[in-house]
Amino acid sequence: MEKQNKIPMVYGYGVCLVAVITVIISLASFVNAVIDLGDPLHAERNFSKAPSLASFHNYKMDVYNSSEKEKSFKPDDETIRLMYEAAKKDKIGSVKHRANRTMIVNGLLIIISIVLFGFHWWWMRRLY
Repeated sequence: MEKQNKIPMVYGYGVCLVAVITVIISLASFVNAVIDLGDPLHAERNFSKAPSLASFHNYKMDVYNSSEKEKSFKPDDETIRLMYEAAKKDKIGSVKHRANRTMIVNGLLIIISIVLFGFHWWWMRRLY
């Protein structure tokens, strides 16, 4: 008979533990997304050979360095400026979309985990 009493207790406290761990992990991701929204250009490290978007001059130098290897493409300043603005706009839009999606998903996970924790904690207090 005592074994039957332990099963609900293990289940209830197990759900509470999983809910707490989920909230901690989701909060970390949520905070990272908020920080990324604050400065989308520096949100992600780009280790590929893509030109730097830190400034127009960095971008220009990267384009010139890459075009020196190819020798076939030598853009003028106006073309480079348009390329830079387009690349910058694309990166900002991409980071904002990813950050908003992360905030929504993790916000929902936090809410669901809090509800699950609250219900199971209340149930365990009532049961014992």
